[in-house]
Amino acid sequence: MPATLGYAGAGSSGGPALLYGHLDKQPPLGAWRDGLDPFVPVREGDHLYGRGAADDGYSVFAALGALQIMHEAGIDHGRCIVLIEASEESGSPHLPAYLDALSERLGPAGPSVVVCLDSGSLTYDRLWVTTSLRGLLTAEIRVDVLTEGVHSGSAGGVVPSSFRILRHLLSRIEDADTGAILLEECNAEVPEVRRREAAALVEALGEGAVDGFPTVPGLRLGGDSAVDRVLARTWAPSLALVGMDGIPPVGDAGNVLRPFTTCKIAMRLPPSADAGLAAARVGEILHADPPSGARVTVEAEGARGFDSPPMAEWLAQAAADASVAYFGQPAGAMGEGGTIPFLSALQEKYPAAQFLVTGVLGPGSNAHGPNEMLHLPTAKRLTASVAHVLGA
Repeated sequence: MPATLGYAGAGSSGGPALLYGHLDKQPPLGAWRDGLDPFVPVREGDHLYGRGAADDGYSVFAALGALQIMHEAGIDHGRCIVLIEASEESGSPHLPAYLDALSERLGPAGPSVVVCLDSGSLTYDRLWVTTSLRGLLTAEIRVDVLTEGVHSGSAGGVVPSSFRILRHLLSRIEDADTGAILLEECNAEVPEVRRREAAALVEALGEGAVDGFPTVPGLRLGGDSAVDRVLARTWAPSLALVGMDGIPPVGDAGNVLRPFTTCKIAMRLPPSADAGLAAARVGEILHADPPSGARVTVEAEGARGFDSPPMAEWLAQAAADASVAYFGQPAGAMGEGGTIPFLSALQEKYPAAQFLVTGVLGPGSNAHGPNEMLHLPTAKRLTASVAHVLGA
């Protein structure tokens, strides 16, 4: 079931509102703490634990709940289309076809406003509006040096290590000392409006605005200032090694020079970077002149980021009013470090659409990790805020 559609409201002279979320989930990805289970919901006070509770299972109920609020309150609204995707965590491979199939119902001009419910929030005390999301480049890199493993005392020093060659290849795209990404195609200038936004965010939340990670004691974070860290999290490229094959667990390790090493990398890209071009360049760089003549195989693909157009006055005012009414605090604007491929696809297809991108992935929500949590009061307040915006 790649997507589910729902409709509500009467037609109007303008385009419909499109509400987006997804119901597919990540696997458990690690042991959860005692008393929790990724597939058995557990409520502890205001926290609901379970895989997909915050990313993004709540969105189904938030979208339908907002429509129900307007219905029960007798609030007039235009036509609303709810699109719940079921392959977002796999990169939304089916979504373009579904958008094409939906085009007649969206009308020639497309939706007037898109409400995306799959983003984050820096705090739980206000409505956070996401103004940009990074792109994503994923690549599987395999280095082969032998057809089978050989005793390391026999081959070591003669046959090059596949892991050493892999490290050499990765150093072509990332500075191992600083983490800086070296390829021009993976970098972009930060717009001045986003720099001002980052400074305003730090002024509102303080120097620890984006420092709330479960770091070990003494770890030094990147960036010389809080503003630097906000921009690093939202507009700078970064590389994470997210998986490896060909390496046994430590308990099973023997003195063997292994035949191959495979790794999967996930590189976050600036919102304005061309992810397809970046993926092609990474493949070209890694394939060129293989060290020691090793066999190198690279499979790379990219998903574009999103830089939101300026909000129309009515939408900005509706979001601001909703935040004060239901959270008691002014709305906040933030860039997000993750990727939602749907948004760039829709922005390209319907450039006149307005966007309200928001979500509940706040402190401790731990999407994609163990102990994922939905902050229930925020989910309720956000649902009411969406109803307020749709009824504006």
